[in-house]
Amino acid sequence: MAARVEPMTKGQAERLLVLCEELLSDAGVAYADLNALGVGIGPGNFTGIRIAVSAARGLALGLGIPAVGVDAFDALREGHDGPCACAVDARRDQVFLQGYDNAGISTPALYDASGLPAFTGPLIGAGGEPPAMPVAEAIARITARRFADSPARPAPLYLRPADAAPARDAAPVLLP
Repeated sequence: MAARVEPMTKGQAERLLVLCEELLSDAGVAYADLNALGVGIGPGNFTGIRIAVSAARGLALGLGIPAVGVDAFDALREGHDGPCACAVDARRDQVFLQGYDNAGISTPALYDASGLPAFTGPLIGAGGEPPAMPVAEAIARITARRFADSPARPAPLYLRPADAAPARDAAPVLLP
């Protein structure tokens, strides 16, 4: 198992497939050796999620293998048994939160960080306990368990509208 993190504010779409090639090459593996692809579907950075899910779906289609979407909450919970709540930083003093074995917060939602609902067990991620393993490793492990039973294509998990707004200028004129 290998992972690499490259924090960047721009250029993710241009770098993603190059990074995949580098990781496969370093591991001595080719795309043809893959049985499935796992991809984080969010919640998180809107553009990053769109890029990752689109790339995974396109690669899976081209390779003829399944792509499995894994939400951040399941990835954070991987390796933890029992009741808990998993939180992803949503910025602006907010968190995306989902509870496991916790009535009332079993559906992911956006909360103010200072006003989280009551829950049983630890808070994992976003100011709570660290996850049991890196998120990329958790996605890989979950994918390995789910890929045979995962016919649906991955889709982004958005819990808040995008910050981007449509252009205020008139649409460009299309020439015949």
